Amino acid sequence: MIALELLRREHVPLVAEWLGREHVRRWWRDGDQSLRHVEDALAGRDRTRYFVIVADGRPVGMLQTYLLRDEPEWAESVGEGQDGAGVDLLIGEPEAIGRGLGAQVLEQLAREIVFADPQTTALVATVEEGNRRSWRAFEKAGFRHVRDVEEDGLPHRLMRLERGYAP
Repeated sequence: MIALELLRREHVPLVAEWLGREHVRRWWRDGDQSLRHVEDALAGRDRTRYFVIVADGRPVGMLQTYLLRDEPEWAESVGEGQDGAGVDLLIGEPEAIGRGLGAQVLEQLAREIVFADPQTTALVATVEEGNRRSWRAFEKAGFRHVRDVEEDGLPHRLMRLERGYAP
């Protein structure tokens, strides 16, 4: 069973541990900045919503989701409008990798949280081109590769899931 729990202050040390792990740092390079964003969200200074991924009763990862209208510069830089939401995902526990968890979590997030807002038309993410495992998880969750973009000087795939997608 998978649950998405709103991230709470007591989760921050665990998130910091995950961000420091080699398999996460390889793709999520801004760990210190990410922790500051988490703190800002917990203090109400950032509208990004953070969730802890709980699999079989154990925290194994984190995801964040945000409305594109709250991040207009990023949305414009990747060629998206402001009616969608963005998502970033990390699996922090090595034994949880390669089990199909990413795709399941993305489907659950889309169904239960993102598209619960009737104004949200799509869910998007940029995935580094070399992170094949991640973009495959997005594809398995129904996202499609819509275009290549550059982010932080590196090639990324813009992945998009439309409202109403049915596998």
